[in-house]
Amino acid sequence: MSHPLSIAFRTTAFVVVVCAILLAIDGWNSWQSRSDQLEQMRVATSNLARAMSQQADDAIKKADTVLVGVVERVEHDGTDPEDVARFRRVLAMRVAELPQLDGVHIYDKNGDWVANSRRTAPENLNNANREYFVFHRTHDYRGPHIGIPVMSRTTGRLLVPVSRRINHADGSFAGLALATIHVGFFSKFYDSLDIGKAGAVALVHENGTMMMRRPYSPDAVGRDMRETELFRTYTTQGPIGTAYIKSVQDGVTRLNSFQRLDNYPLFVVAALSKDEILANWWRETLWHSGGVFLLTLIIGFIGWRLVRQFQLQVRTEAELRQARDALETLNKTLNALAMEDGLTGLANRRQFDVALDNEFSRAARNASTLALIMMDVDCFKQYNDIYGHAAGDECLQTIGRTVAKIAGHRPGDLAARYGGEELAVLLPNTDVAGAAMLAERIRSAVRDLNIEHAGTADGFVTLSAGVDALSPSARKEQPKELIQAADKALYAAKAGGRNRVCSAASLAAA
Repeated sequence: MSHPLSIAFRTTAFVVVVCAILLAIDGWNSWQSRSDQLEQMRVATSNLARAMSQQADDAIKKADTVLVGVVERVEHDGTDPEDVARFRRVLAMRVAELPQLDGVHIYDKNGDWVANSRRTAPENLNNANREYFVFHRTHDYRGPHIGIPVMSRTTGRLLVPVSRRINHADGSFAGLALATIHVGFFSKFYDSLDIGKAGAVALVHENGTMMMRRPYSPDAVGRDMRETELFRTYTTQGPIGTAYIKSVQDGVTRLNSFQRLDNYPLFVVAALSKDEILANWWRETLWHSGGVFLLTLIIGFIGWRLVRQFQLQVRTEAELRQARDALETLNKTLNALAMEDGLTGLANRRQFDVALDNEFSRAARNASTLALIMMDVDCFKQYNDIYGHAAGDECLQTIGRTVAKIAGHRPGDLAARYGGEELAVLLPNTDVAGAAMLAERIRSAVRDLNIEHAGTADGFVTLSAGVDALSPSARKEQPKELIQAADKALYAAKAGGRNRVCSAASLAAA
């Protein structure tokens, strides 16, 4: 009967597993595609950062090479008027050769202009307060110094200063040589890079100063980046690295690849928007995931219809089984009601007679004994007259429960209401002595109930019992003989003063 239910369960499990596998495979493929896309963009941004690093390093290196020659000439030839005129021609030639240069300048130890690459010499120009001048005046370092971006006092343009210290013969500070690079030079190169609509590239000094950024903003140049997540990530990971960072400039989360310049204290950052990186992936994922989801819905719907059919069949069979079980239960209930006394809950007379015949026959076949206890509530008519029939019924119910509790320990024993206030207990495989002992226990338990009865000598409800046992194999007795013998013993107990147990054997001996 459970076969259709098993089919429904297996069908449901199969459909669920198939749908789950389809969704899992699609999800895994989508996630793998996402990982591949991010990895490709990581490589792309790393390559872009490497190209930017090389471009910046080359541009600064060329400017620094000019400064090396200028410093050597000044320290060797001095700054006489004839030398200054020659310096000016040489500097102008170098600037013309290098498009990234805005100008090349020489300043004395006081920050005053000595020579530059421009046709018109600036007047009263002193740069002693510039960061790069202060650095060289206070440091013996002879290498190139990359200063923070400055606004030109002559042209008004943003410039990146590259400078070297000039010394006297005794090693004391004699001034500096300065080459300035257009910020626009880097901007023009960065504008040529394909970084999407929300991408960004930047050139940052290792002291935390923003040198150049695309998207370009004059306010961004020179900004302190030391408290940003980008700068902290760079200082933590080292000269080369990649990280997802939310920009403090515009709030966009980007894949950032950074790389330090080989020869100068600068690093570049190439950043692509994470949303733009995954835009194509999202479109493709939505299309094929939508198709897989639709297919899953179709499979699920077909499976649901099959399961519904199985469930309908199972429900119909279950209802038939329930109807059958209900009918069987009803039959059992009716049978029990037909064999049970409605007042006391003990077996009724009909069940007693059937059980007596069956046990009598079994005792005859097995050559065993069959005992019977006949009991009667003493002075029960007076109890009804004094307390009423309702109280009498309650009294019989209480006594019935007591008898059932004491006499119901063995499966074959049967306690029954024989009629009125008369009760009987049928005991297979029990002799007279055993039956008498049980009868005495019942009698004593009923007395201990202390049910008040003003019509008896001691004022409480009691019962009398008669006991007998037969071995049907010994002679051809009839069941009624056992009843008659036990009943006779009961009458003897009544005649002997009630509230006692008498056996047929004791009467024969007397």
